[in-house]
Amino acid sequence: MDTPLLEMRGISKRFPGVVALDRVSLSVGPGEVLALCGENGAGKSTLMKILGGVYRPEEGELLVDGKPVCIENVNDSMALGIGFIHQELNILDNLDIAANIFLGREPLIAPFQIIDRKKIHADTEPLLKRLGLNIPSTTLLRNLSIAQQQMVEIAKALSQKARIIIMDEPTSSLTLTETDCLLDLITGLRAEGVSIIYISHRLGEVSRCADRVEVLRDGKNAGGLSRSEINHDNIVAKMVGREIKNHRVPSEAKLTPGFLKVRNARSSRYPDQRVSFDAARGEILGFAGLVGAGRSEMMKAVVGLDEHGCAEVTLGEEFLVIRHAKDSIGNGIFLVPEDRRGEGLITAMSVRENTTLPSLGSYSTSGIISKARETVVAKEQIASLRIKTPGAESLVRNLSGGNQQKVAIGKWLAMGPKVLILDEPTRGIDVGAKAEIYRLVRTLANNGAVILIISSDMEEVLHLSDRIAVMHEGRITGVLEEADCNEQNVIQLAVGRSVAAAKPAFQ
Repeated sequence: MDTPLLEMRGISKRFPGVVALDRVSLSVGPGEVLALCGENGAGKSTLMKILGGVYRPEEGELLVDGKPVCIENVNDSMALGIGFIHQELNILDNLDIAANIFLGREPLIAPFQIIDRKKIHADTEPLLKRLGLNIPSTTLLRNLSIAQQQMVEIAKALSQKARIIIMDEPTSSLTLTETDCLLDLITGLRAEGVSIIYISHRLGEVSRCADRVEVLRDGKNAGGLSRSEINHDNIVAKMVGREIKNHRVPSEAKLTPGFLKVRNARSSRYPDQRVSFDAARGEILGFAGLVGAGRSEMMKAVVGLDEHGCAEVTLGEEFLVIRHAKDSIGNGIFLVPEDRRGEGLITAMSVRENTTLPSLGSYSTSGIISKARETVVAKEQIASLRIKTPGAESLVRNLSGGNQQKVAIGKWLAMGPKVLILDEPTRGIDVGAKAEIYRLVRTLANNGAVILIISSDMEEVLHLSDRIAVMHEGRITGVLEEADCNEQNVIQLAVGRSVAAAKPAFQ
Protein backbone atom coordinates (compact mmCIF):
# COMPACT_ATOMS: atom_id res chain seq x y z
CA MET A 1 0.00 0.00 0.00
CA ASP A 2 1.25 3.49 -0.85
CA THR A 3 1.52 6.13 1.86
CA PRO A 4 -1.91 6.25 3.50
CA LEU A 5 -3.85 9.47 3.25
CA LEU A 6 -4.69 9.10 6.94
CA GLU A 7 -3.16 7.15 9.81
CA MET A 8 -4.31 7.01 13.42
CA ARG A 9 -1.75 5.25 15.62
CA GLY A 10 -2.27 4.03 19.20
CA ILE A 11 -5.19 6.33 19.99
CA SER A 12 -6.48 6.20 23.58
CA LYS A 13 -9.34 8.12 25.17
CA ARG A 14 -10.86 7.86 28.64
CA PHE A 15 -14.06 9.22 30.15
CA PRO A 16 -15.04 9.08 33.84
CA GLY A 17 -15.31 5.43 34.73
CA VAL A 18 -14.69 4.05 31.25
CA VAL A 19 -11.84 3.51 28.77
CA ALA A 20 -13.48 4.42 25.46
CA LEU A 21 -10.40 3.73 23.29
CA ASP A 22 -7.37 1.64 24.14
CA ARG A 23 -4.45 2.11 21.68
CA VAL A 24 -6.61 1.94 18.56
CA SER A 25 -5.03 2.25 15.11
CA LEU A 26 -6.40 2.51 11.58
CA SER A 27 -5.36 3.81 8.17
CA VAL A 28 -7.17 4.94 5.03
CA GLY A 29 -5.74 5.20 1.54
CA PRO A 30 -6.63 7.80 -1.12
CA GLY A 31 -9.97 7.00 -2.73
CA GLU A 32 -10.62 4.12 -0.31
CA VAL A 33 -13.87 3.29 1.47
CA LEU A 34 -13.08 1.95 4.94
CA ALA A 35 -16.02 0.58 6.90
CA LEU A 36 -15.65 0.95 10.67
CA CYS A 37 -17.80 -1.64 12.45
CA GLY A 38 -18.45 -2.65 16.03
CA GLU A 39 -21.17 -2.99 18.64
CA ASN A 40 -22.63 0.04 20.41
CA GLY A 41 -20.04 1.38 22.80
CA ALA A 42 -17.14 -0.20 20.90
CA GLY A 43 -15.56 3.24 20.39
CA LYS A 44 -16.34 3.97 16.73
CA SER A 45 -17.93 7.38 17.18
CA THR A 46 -15.37 8.40 19.82
CA LEU A 47 -12.51 7.58 17.45
CA MET A 48 -14.12 9.60 14.67
CA LYS A 49 -14.82 12.53 17.00
CA ILE A 50 -11.08 12.64 17.71
CA LEU A 51 -10.42 12.78 13.98
CA GLY A 52 -13.13 15.43 13.63
CA GLY A 53 -11.68 17.64 16.35
CA VAL A 54 -14.53 17.15 18.83
CA TYR A 55 -12.33 15.24 21.34
CA ARG A 56 -8.59 15.21 21.95
CA PRO A 57 -6.80 11.89 22.51
CA GLU A 58 -4.78 11.19 25.64
CA GLU A 59 -2.31 9.03 23.70
CA GLY A 60 -1.39 8.35 20.10
CA GLU A 61 -0.67 10.32 16.96
CA LEU A 62 -2.40 11.29 13.72
CA LEU A 63 -0.74 11.54 10.32
CA VAL A 64 -2.09 13.00 7.07
CA ASP A 65 -0.10 12.33 3.91
CA GLY A 66 2.50 10.68 6.14
CA LYS A 67 3.08 13.84 8.19
CA PRO A 68 2.14 14.22 11.87
CA VAL A 69 -0.73 16.64 12.48
CA CYS A 70 -2.36 18.12 15.57
CA ILE A 71 -6.14 18.43 15.57
CA GLU A 72 -7.12 20.73 18.43
CA ASN A 73 -10.65 21.57 17.29
CA VAL A 74 -13.19 21.20 14.50
CA ASN A 75 -11.63 24.00 12.44
CA ASP A 76 -8.27 22.18 12.43
CA SER A 77 -10.00 19.06 11.15
CA MET A 78 -11.84 20.93 8.39
CA ALA A 79 -8.60 22.68 7.36
CA LEU A 80 -7.06 19.25 6.79
CA GLY A 81 -9.90 18.35 4.43
CA ILE A 82 -11.90 16.19 6.85
CA GLY A 83 -15.70 16.35 6.69
CA PHE A 84 -17.87 14.77 9.37
CA ILE A 85 -21.49 13.66 8.98
CA HIS A 86 -22.55 12.95 12.56
CA GLN A 87 -24.98 10.24 13.62
CA GLU A 88 -26.95 12.84 15.59
CA LEU A 89 -27.94 15.64 13.24
CA ASN A 90 -25.93 18.85 13.70
CA ILE A 91 -28.38 21.39 12.30
CA LEU A 92 -30.23 24.60 13.15
CA ASP A 93 -33.86 24.01 12.24
CA ASN A 94 -34.75 27.72 12.26
CA LEU A 95 -32.39 28.34 9.31
CA ASP A 96 -32.89 27.32 5.70
CA ILE A 97 -30.96 24.63 3.84
CA ALA A 98 -28.36 26.95 2.30
CA ALA A 99 -27.67 28.71 5.62
CA ASN A 100 -27.10 25.36 7.34
CA ILE A 101 -24.76 24.09 4.64
CA PHE A 102 -22.54 27.20 4.75
CA LEU A 103 -22.91 27.98 8.45
CA GLY A 104 -19.65 29.51 9.70
CA ARG A 105 -18.27 29.64 6.14
CA GLU A 106 -20.59 32.24 4.63
CA PRO A 107 -19.21 34.31 1.73
CA LEU A 108 -19.38 38.02 2.54
CA ILE A 109 -20.00 41.09 0.43
CA ALA A 110 -17.52 43.94 1.01
CA PRO A 111 -17.30 46.50 2.45
CA PHE A 112 -20.18 45.89 4.89
CA GLN A 113 -19.44 42.19 5.42
CA ILE A 114 -23.01 41.18 4.58
CA ILE A 115 -23.64 37.51 3.87
CA ASP A 116 -23.89 36.88 0.13
CA ARG A 117 -27.22 35.02 0.25
CA LYS A 118 -27.44 34.86 -3.53
CA LYS A 119 -24.13 33.00 -3.76
CA ILE A 120 -24.83 30.45 -1.00
CA HIS A 121 -28.16 29.57 -2.60
CA ALA A 122 -26.54 29.30 -6.03
CA ASP A 123 -23.83 27.04 -4.58
CA THR A 124 -26.38 24.91 -2.70
CA GLU A 125 -28.63 24.05 -5.63
CA PRO A 126 -26.14 21.75 -7.45
CA LEU A 127 -25.38 19.97 -4.18
CA LEU A 128 -29.05 19.19 -3.66
CA LYS A 129 -29.39 18.07 -7.26
CA ARG A 130 -26.38 15.77 -6.86
CA LEU A 131 -28.15 14.11 -3.91
CA GLY A 132 -31.45 13.80 -5.76
CA LEU A 133 -33.22 16.31 -3.48
CA ASN A 134 -35.87 18.28 -5.35
CA ILE A 135 -36.27 20.86 -2.60
CA PRO A 136 -35.71 24.65 -2.78
CA SER A 137 -32.57 25.76 -0.91
CA THR A 138 -34.73 28.36 0.87
CA THR A 139 -36.68 25.65 2.75
CA LEU A 140 -36.38 25.83 6.55
CA LEU A 141 -34.87 22.72 8.14
CA ARG A 142 -37.84 22.39 10.52
CA ASN A 143 -40.04 21.71 7.49
CA LEU A 144 -37.96 18.73 6.35
CA SER A 145 -38.24 15.11 7.42
CA ILE A 146 -35.37 13.60 9.43
CA ALA A 147 -34.28 11.75 6.27
CA GLN A 148 -34.12 15.02 4.31
CA GLN A 149 -32.24 16.71 7.14
CA GLN A 150 -29.71 13.86 6.99
CA MET A 151 -29.19 14.51 3.29
CA VAL A 152 -28.55 18.20 4.08
CA GLU A 153 -25.78 17.08 6.44
CA ILE A 154 -24.26 15.10 3.59
CA ALA A 155 -24.52 18.12 1.29
CA LYS A 156 -22.67 20.18 3.92
CA ALA A 157 -19.72 17.75 3.82
CA LEU A 158 -19.68 17.82 0.02
CA SER A 159 -19.64 21.62 0.05
CA GLN A 160 -16.37 21.55 2.01
CA LYS A 161 -14.66 19.64 -0.83
CA ALA A 162 -13.34 17.28 1.82
CA ARG A 163 -10.58 14.75 1.06
CA ILE A 164 -11.82 12.46 3.83
CA ILE A 165 -15.52 12.18 4.68
CA ILE A 166 -16.63 10.44 7.87
CA MET A 167 -20.16 9.05 7.58
CA ASP A 168 -21.55 7.94 10.95
CA GLU A 169 -24.76 5.91 10.36
CA PRO A 170 -25.62 8.03 7.28
CA THR A 171 -28.54 5.86 6.13
CA SER A 172 -30.26 5.28 9.47
CA SER A 173 -33.09 7.65 8.48
CA LEU A 174 -33.04 7.14 4.71
CA THR A 175 -35.44 5.26 2.47
CA LEU A 176 -34.24 2.45 0.21
CA THR A 177 -34.16 4.85 -2.76
CA GLU A 178 -32.23 7.48 -0.80
CA THR A 179 -29.81 4.82 0.44
CA ASP A 180 -29.16 3.65 -3.11
CA CYS A 181 -28.54 7.27 -4.11
CA LEU A 182 -26.02 7.69 -1.28
CA LEU A 183 -24.16 4.47 -2.13
CA ASP A 184 -23.95 5.56 -5.77
CA LEU A 185 -22.59 8.90 -4.54
CA ILE A 186 -19.92 7.10 -2.51
CA THR A 187 -18.86 5.23 -5.64
CA GLY A 188 -18.51 8.56 -7.47
CA LEU A 189 -16.54 10.15 -4.62
CA ARG A 190 -14.18 7.16 -4.51
CA ALA A 191 -13.53 7.59 -8.25
CA GLU A 192 -12.66 11.25 -7.58
CA GLY A 193 -10.05 10.19 -5.00
CA VAL A 194 -12.12 11.09 -1.92
CA SER A 195 -11.67 8.70 1.01
CA ILE A 196 -14.70 7.59 3.03
CA ILE A 197 -14.83 6.22 6.58
CA TYR A 198 -18.23 4.55 6.73
CA ILE A 199 -19.82 3.59 10.06
CA SER A 200 -22.97 1.49 9.80
CA HIS A 201 -24.79 -1.35 11.53
CA ARG A 202 -26.43 -2.21 8.21
CA LEU A 203 -23.97 -4.86 7.14
CA GLY A 204 -25.52 -5.28 3.70
CA GLU A 205 -24.49 -1.70 2.91
CA VAL A 206 -20.98 -2.38 4.22
CA SER A 207 -20.68 -5.36 1.87
CA ARG A 208 -21.84 -3.22 -1.05
CA CYS A 209 -19.55 -0.22 -0.64
CA ALA A 210 -16.48 -1.05 1.50
CA ASP A 211 -12.97 -1.78 0.21
CA ARG A 212 -11.88 -2.85 3.69
CA VAL A 213 -13.46 -3.31 7.11
CA GLU A 214 -11.87 -2.43 10.44
CA VAL A 215 -13.66 -3.77 13.52
CA LEU A 216 -13.54 -2.37 17.07
CA ARG A 217 -14.60 -4.31 20.16
CA ASP A 218 -14.62 -2.86 23.68
CA GLY A 219 -12.47 0.08 22.62
CA LYS A 220 -9.77 -2.01 20.94
CA ASN A 221 -8.90 -3.20 17.44
CA ALA A 222 -10.62 -6.55 16.88
CA GLY A 223 -9.21 -7.16 13.39
CA GLY A 224 -9.73 -6.21 9.77
CA LEU A 225 -11.21 -7.74 6.64
CA SER A 226 -10.07 -7.33 3.05
CA ARG A 227 -12.56 -6.85 0.21
CA SER A 228 -12.68 -10.59 -0.53
CA GLU A 229 -13.32 -11.43 3.13
CA ILE A 230 -16.23 -9.04 3.68
CA ASN A 231 -19.49 -10.79 4.44
CA HIS A 232 -22.12 -10.69 7.18
CA ASP A 233 -20.84 -13.65 9.20
CA ASN A 234 -17.19 -12.55 9.16
CA ILE A 235 -18.06 -9.03 10.29
CA VAL A 236 -20.35 -10.26 13.08
CA ALA A 237 -17.77 -12.77 14.31
CA LYS A 238 -15.21 -9.98 14.81
CA MET A 239 -17.78 -7.52 16.21
CA VAL A 240 -19.27 -9.63 18.97
CA GLY A 241 -16.91 -12.59 19.42
CA ARG A 242 -19.95 -14.86 19.62
CA GLU A 243 -22.56 -16.34 17.30
CA ILE A 244 -25.65 -14.23 16.71
CA LYS A 245 -28.70 -16.19 15.67
CA ASN A 246 -30.82 -14.01 13.42
CA HIS A 247 -33.87 -16.26 13.65
CA ARG A 248 -37.40 -15.00 13.95
CA VAL A 249 -38.69 -15.36 17.50
CA PRO A 250 -41.98 -17.29 17.24
CA SER A 251 -45.17 -15.98 18.78
CA GLU A 252 -46.50 -17.85 21.79
CA ALA A 253 -49.21 -15.33 22.62
CA LYS A 254 -52.89 -16.15 22.99
CA LEU A 255 -54.25 -13.41 20.78
CA THR A 256 -57.22 -11.33 21.87
CA PRO A 257 -58.48 -9.89 18.56
CA GLY A 258 -59.52 -6.24 18.53
CA PHE A 259 -58.09 -5.53 22.00
CA LEU A 260 -56.87 -2.17 20.67
CA LYS A 261 -59.19 -0.25 18.36
CA VAL A 262 -58.15 3.05 16.79
CA ARG A 263 -60.73 4.92 14.75
CA ASN A 264 -60.56 8.14 12.76
CA ALA A 265 -57.02 9.10 13.75
CA ARG A 266 -56.19 12.44 12.16
CA SER A 267 -52.79 14.13 12.16
CA SER A 268 -51.93 17.75 11.46
CA ARG A 269 -49.77 16.61 8.54
CA TYR A 270 -52.69 14.90 6.77
CA PRO A 271 -55.77 16.67 8.20
CA ASP A 272 -58.08 15.37 5.45
CA GLN A 273 -57.18 11.71 6.02
CA ARG A 274 -58.61 9.38 8.69
CA VAL A 275 -56.77 6.27 9.85
CA SER A 276 -58.46 3.32 11.58
CA PHE A 277 -57.05 -0.05 12.59
CA ASP A 278 -57.37 -2.93 15.06
CA ALA A 279 -54.57 -4.77 16.86
CA ALA A 280 -54.80 -7.93 18.93
CA ARG A 281 -53.51 -8.36 22.44
CA GLY A 282 -50.25 -10.30 22.08
CA GLU A 283 -49.71 -9.13 18.47
CA ILE A 284 -46.82 -7.27 16.87
CA LEU A 285 -48.39 -5.06 14.20
CA GLY A 286 -45.84 -3.45 11.91
CA PHE A 287 -46.37 -0.16 10.10
CA ALA A 288 -44.45 0.18 6.84
CA GLY A 289 -44.36 2.91 4.22
CA LEU A 290 -42.10 5.40 2.55
CA VAL A 291 -40.69 8.37 4.46
CA GLY A 292 -43.46 10.97 4.63
CA ALA A 293 -46.28 8.42 4.60
CA GLY A 294 -47.55 9.80 7.90
CA ARG A 295 -46.90 6.83 10.21
CA SER A 296 -45.12 8.76 12.97
CA GLU A 297 -47.57 11.65 12.79
CA MET A 298 -50.53 9.29 13.05
CA MET A 299 -49.12 7.61 16.16
CA LYS A 300 -48.46 10.99 17.79
CA ALA A 301 -52.13 11.83 17.23
CA VAL A 302 -53.13 8.54 18.87
CA VAL A 303 -51.12 9.27 22.05
CA GLY A 304 -52.10 12.94 22.32
CA LEU A 305 -48.86 14.52 21.10
CA ASP A 306 -50.42 16.30 18.10
CA GLU A 307 -52.36 19.32 19.36
CA HIS A 308 -54.21 19.58 16.07
CA GLY A 309 -54.76 15.83 15.73
CA CYS A 310 -57.19 13.43 17.35
CA ALA A 311 -58.18 9.76 17.54
CA GLU A 312 -60.86 7.54 19.03
CA VAL A 313 -59.14 4.81 21.05
CA THR A 314 -60.67 1.75 22.71
CA LEU A 315 -58.59 -0.59 24.88
CA GLY A 316 -60.37 -3.79 25.77
CA GLU A 317 -63.94 -2.68 26.51
CA GLU A 318 -62.96 0.81 27.67
CA PHE A 319 -63.26 3.89 25.45
CA LEU A 320 -60.37 6.22 26.27
CA VAL A 321 -60.36 9.99 26.24
CA ILE A 322 -56.86 10.99 25.10
CA ARG A 323 -56.25 14.71 24.78
CA HIS A 324 -52.70 14.87 26.08
CA ALA A 325 -49.73 12.52 26.40
CA LYS A 326 -50.44 12.09 30.13
CA ASP A 327 -53.80 10.53 29.22
CA SER A 328 -52.19 7.82 27.09
CA ILE A 329 -49.45 7.21 29.69
CA GLY A 330 -52.11 6.88 32.41
CA ASN A 331 -53.81 4.18 30.35
CA GLY A 332 -50.61 2.21 29.68
CA ILE A 333 -50.08 3.37 26.08
CA PHE A 334 -46.47 4.43 25.56
CA LEU A 335 -44.58 5.81 22.55
CA VAL A 336 -40.82 5.47 22.01
CA PRO A 337 -40.23 8.29 19.47
CA GLU A 338 -37.95 8.23 16.44
CA ASP A 339 -35.96 11.27 17.61
CA ARG A 340 -34.48 9.88 20.82
CA ARG A 341 -32.39 12.94 21.71
CA GLY A 342 -34.99 15.56 20.88
CA GLU A 343 -38.13 13.79 22.15
CA GLY A 344 -37.19 10.60 24.00
CA LEU A 345 -34.49 11.54 26.48
CA ILE A 346 -33.02 14.31 28.60
CA THR A 347 -29.37 13.70 27.85
CA ALA A 348 -28.07 15.97 30.63
CA MET A 349 -29.70 13.63 33.16
CA SER A 350 -28.50 10.21 34.32
CA VAL A 351 -29.64 6.78 33.16
CA ARG A 352 -31.49 6.40 36.48
CA GLU A 353 -33.29 9.73 36.14
CA ASN A 354 -34.33 9.07 32.53
CA THR A 355 -35.56 5.57 33.36
CA THR A 356 -37.90 6.71 36.14
CA LEU A 357 -38.89 10.15 34.83
CA PRO A 358 -42.29 9.15 33.35
CA SER A 359 -43.42 7.53 36.63
CA LEU A 360 -41.81 9.48 39.46
CA GLY A 361 -44.91 9.06 41.59
CA SER A 362 -44.13 5.34 41.83
CA TYR A 363 -40.80 6.11 43.51
CA SER A 364 -41.89 8.80 45.97
CA THR A 365 -43.46 8.99 49.42
CA SER A 366 -44.98 12.29 50.55
CA GLY A 367 -43.34 13.93 47.55
CA ILE A 368 -39.84 12.67 48.41
CA ILE A 369 -38.26 10.53 45.68
CA SER A 370 -36.47 7.35 46.76
CA LYS A 371 -33.20 7.27 44.85
CA ALA A 372 -32.60 3.71 46.09
CA ARG A 373 -35.84 2.44 44.53
CA GLU A 374 -35.06 4.29 41.31
CA THR A 375 -31.61 2.71 41.19
CA VAL A 376 -33.00 -0.82 41.54
CA VAL A 377 -35.30 -0.35 38.53
CA ALA A 378 -32.61 1.41 36.47
CA LYS A 379 -30.16 -1.43 37.11
CA GLU A 380 -32.81 -3.95 36.06
CA GLN A 381 -33.20 -2.19 32.70
CA ILE A 382 -29.42 -1.86 32.27
CA ALA A 383 -29.08 -5.62 32.76
CA SER A 384 -32.14 -6.58 30.70
CA LEU A 385 -31.19 -4.43 27.70
CA ARG A 386 -27.42 -4.89 28.16
CA ILE A 387 -26.88 -1.14 28.22
CA LYS A 388 -23.16 -0.38 28.13
CA THR A 389 -22.69 2.20 30.86
CA PRO A 390 -20.40 2.52 33.89
CA GLY A 391 -23.52 2.67 36.07
CA ALA A 392 -27.01 4.04 36.64
CA GLU A 393 -25.61 7.49 37.51
CA SER A 394 -23.83 7.95 34.17
CA LEU A 395 -25.14 10.84 32.10
CA VAL A 396 -27.06 9.70 29.04
CA ARG A 397 -25.16 12.15 26.81
CA ASN A 398 -21.97 10.15 27.50
CA LEU A 399 -23.47 6.93 26.10
CA SER A 400 -23.22 5.79 22.50
CA GLY A 401 -26.23 6.44 20.27
CA GLY A 402 -27.38 2.85 20.40
CA ASN A 403 -27.18 2.72 24.19
CA GLN A 404 -29.14 5.97 24.39
CA GLN A 405 -31.82 4.25 22.32
CA LYS A 406 -31.91 1.38 24.80
CA VAL A 407 -32.47 3.84 27.66
CA ALA A 408 -35.31 5.45 25.67
CA ILE A 409 -36.95 2.03 25.37
CA GLY A 410 -36.14 0.88 28.89
CA LYS A 411 -37.92 3.75 30.65
CA TRP A 412 -41.24 2.57 29.21
CA LEU A 413 -40.55 -1.13 29.70
CA ALA A 414 -40.11 -0.40 33.41
CA MET A 415 -43.77 0.72 33.52
CA GLY A 416 -45.27 -2.51 32.11
CA PRO A 417 -46.93 -1.26 28.90
CA LYS A 418 -50.35 -2.42 27.70
CA VAL A 419 -49.61 -0.89 24.30
CA LEU A 420 -46.03 -0.08 23.27
CA ILE A 421 -45.46 1.96 20.12
CA LEU A 422 -41.88 1.78 18.83
CA ASP A 423 -40.90 4.30 16.15
CA GLU A 424 -37.67 3.15 14.42
CA PRO A 425 -36.72 1.12 17.54
CA THR A 426 -33.31 -0.12 16.37
CA ARG A 427 -32.04 2.95 14.55
CA GLY A 428 -28.29 3.07 15.21
CA ILE A 429 -28.29 -0.21 17.15
CA ASP A 430 -25.81 -2.98 16.39
CA VAL A 431 -26.66 -6.47 15.21
CA GLY A 432 -26.24 -8.08 18.61
CA ALA A 433 -28.41 -5.53 20.39
CA LYS A 434 -31.05 -5.79 17.66
CA ALA A 435 -31.44 -9.51 18.34
CA GLU A 436 -31.82 -8.77 22.07
CA ILE A 437 -34.48 -6.12 21.44
CA TYR A 438 -36.35 -8.40 19.02
CA ARG A 439 -36.50 -11.10 21.69
CA LEU A 440 -37.59 -8.58 24.30
CA VAL A 441 -40.36 -7.19 22.06
CA ARG A 442 -41.64 -10.69 21.36
CA THR A 443 -41.58 -11.52 25.07
CA LEU A 444 -43.68 -8.43 25.78
CA ALA A 445 -46.19 -9.51 23.15
CA ASN A 446 -46.24 -13.08 24.48
CA ASN A 447 -47.05 -11.62 27.91
CA GLY A 448 -50.10 -9.84 26.50
CA ALA A 449 -48.94 -6.39 25.35
CA VAL A 450 -49.96 -4.87 22.02
CA ILE A 451 -46.83 -3.88 20.08
CA LEU A 452 -47.00 -1.36 17.23
CA ILE A 453 -43.74 -0.96 15.31
CA ILE A 454 -42.88 1.72 12.76
CA SER A 455 -39.77 0.84 10.81
CA SER A 456 -38.18 1.96 7.55
CA ASP A 457 -35.91 -1.11 7.70
CA MET A 458 -37.66 -3.58 5.40
CA GLU A 459 -35.86 -6.58 6.86
CA GLU A 460 -36.83 -5.52 10.37
CA VAL A 461 -40.52 -4.98 9.72
CA LEU A 462 -40.77 -8.30 7.86
CA HIS A 463 -38.78 -10.11 10.57
CA LEU A 464 -40.76 -8.82 13.55
CA SER A 465 -44.35 -8.35 12.46
CA ASP A 466 -47.29 -10.74 12.78
CA ARG A 467 -49.14 -8.46 10.36
CA ILE A 468 -48.05 -5.35 8.45
CA ALA A 469 -50.18 -2.26 7.89
CA VAL A 470 -48.81 -0.20 5.00
CA MET A 471 -49.37 3.55 4.73
CA HIS A 472 -49.24 5.92 1.77
CA GLU A 473 -49.84 9.69 2.00
CA GLY A 474 -51.61 9.58 5.34
CA ARG A 475 -53.83 6.53 4.82
CA ILE A 476 -53.56 2.76 5.27
CA THR A 477 -53.55 1.18 1.82
CA GLY A 478 -53.86 -2.36 3.15
CA VAL A 479 -52.88 -4.85 5.83
CA LEU A 480 -50.86 -7.98 5.05
CA GLU A 481 -51.27 -11.20 7.00
CA GLU A 482 -48.07 -13.01 7.99
CA ALA A 483 -48.20 -15.41 5.02
CA ASP A 484 -48.42 -12.47 2.59
CA CYS A 485 -45.73 -10.31 4.21
CA ASN A 486 -43.01 -9.93 1.60
CA GLU A 487 -41.02 -7.04 0.19
CA GLN A 488 -42.90 -6.89 -3.10
CA ASN A 489 -46.33 -6.60 -1.47
CA VAL A 490 -45.12 -3.99 1.01
CA ILE A 491 -43.57 -1.81 -1.69
CA GLN A 492 -46.65 -2.04 -3.91
CA LEU A 493 -48.88 -0.82 -1.08
CA ALA A 494 -46.31 1.80 -0.01
CA VAL A 495 -46.50 3.53 -3.40
CA GLY A 496 -50.30 3.53 -3.31
CA ARG A 497 -51.02 0.51 -5.49
CA SER A 498 -53.43 -2.28 -4.60
CA VAL A 499 -52.41 -5.82 -3.67
CA ALA A 500 -54.87 -8.71 -3.92
CA ALA A 501 -53.64 -10.25 -0.65
CA ALA A 502 -54.15 -7.03 1.37
CA LYS A 503 -56.93 -6.99 3.95
CA PRO A 504 -58.87 -4.07 5.47
CA ALA A 505 -57.30 -2.39 8.50
CA PHE A 506 -60.24 -3.41 10.72
CA GLN A 507 -63.34 -5.57 10.55
